[in-house]
Amino acid sequence: MAETDKDTTVVIVGGGVAGLALGNFLLREGVGCVVLEKHSRAYVEQRQRAGSLDADGVRVLNEWGVGEVVEGHSHGDSGSGVPLLVDGAKRWWKSGDDGDDSDGVFCPQQVLVRNLIRIFLRDGGDLRFEAEDIALQDIAGEQPLVRYREPDGSTRTVTCDFVAGADGYRGVSRTAIPEDVLTCSSHEFGYAWLTVMTEAPADPPAMLAVHSRGFAAQITRGPHTSRLYLQCPLSDTVEQWPDERVWSELEARFAGPVDPKGPITSKQVVPLRGVVFSPMSHGRLHLLGDAAHLISPMSAEGMSLALHDADALARAVVQQVQKNDPSLLDRYSDTCLDHTWERQASAVRVTQTMHDSGDSTYEGEFRKQTARKDLETMLEPQAAPHPAA
Repeated sequence: MAETDKDTTVVIVGGGVAGLALGNFLLREGVGCVVLEKHSRAYVEQRQRAGSLDADGVRVLNEWGVGEVVEGHSHGDSGSGVPLLVDGAKRWWKSGDDGDDSDGVFCPQQVLVRNLIRIFLRDGGDLRFEAEDIALQDIAGEQPLVRYREPDGSTRTVTCDFVAGADGYRGVSRTAIPEDVLTCSSHEFGYAWLTVMTEAPADPPAMLAVHSRGFAAQITRGPHTSRLYLQCPLSDTVEQWPDERVWSELEARFAGPVDPKGPITSKQVVPLRGVVFSPMSHGRLHLLGDAAHLISPMSAEGMSLALHDADALARAVVQQVQKNDPSLLDRYSDTCLDHTWERQASAVRVTQTMHDSGDSTYEGEFRKQTARKDLETMLEPQAAPHPAA
């Protein structure tokens, strides 16, 4: 038996960073919303993802009065930036360059999501977990419908004015846009990352390495866990990377011992790519976060892009609801796409520079040497050696 809920202004599909941020922003302006998440609360709060927010992302949270979600997190112990090992030599980013954003934070995504859930529910938000078989209807009409199935098998229908599709790259929201309307632009970098979750803390919270064997990194994911990244060919499989090889290769690229080591709990080979879908709006459906774009993880911009979209959409909906002014909603897609392409351009530059300047088997020695020169423009000068006594 189907049950129809009371109307709400916005149905948000997806309880990740983008969807929960949007829900919290709307809640603070008194705009009614319902957040639908297909997974359980335990799953969502434990899901491991990237953990970096740039200064703009932190600013957005503070402007909406939810800066508490990242309190206690920072870029390193003293804001001095993320160290980079270049063939084993420790280097530092120039002030203002990637990796030295003292106003940004390291906040593991599961921590940010957990905090966004907490304050959303604390402040009276409507968040429904385990909402399965979500389907969007009439998104081009005056009153869209969102149907989903409850854990007990019953079907519910929520009527709304707007739908926010924040259910990620593989979600259902984007599929509601007709194929002849939506375009997909993508870039494949030609290599992958072996990503490894380990029960070992990262100290410092982030360490990157450029080496002739390939790019490597260790990034914090909480006080007792971290994620390792190793550049590898697209054809590699996790079976080719036993635990012993993972640790020995990380030490080779870091040009020194890695301590402590810990149990490895998961491995995955992830091709590096950038993807942008356009338009981000169709009818009364508006996409945000990974539902609209994927950015190279080397840029550490995924969560910040999600917050930018949530901020833009929240302001647009609030203006429509409170002032009956649709101008920001009409421009939402163009506004976010302009910002997205700007960040994609930066992500391509830093990804290619960091990877091409290491292992020359991918792009050749010529590209390696030019990438090294590009990298040098981003780093503080290397200290001159002391003359012999």
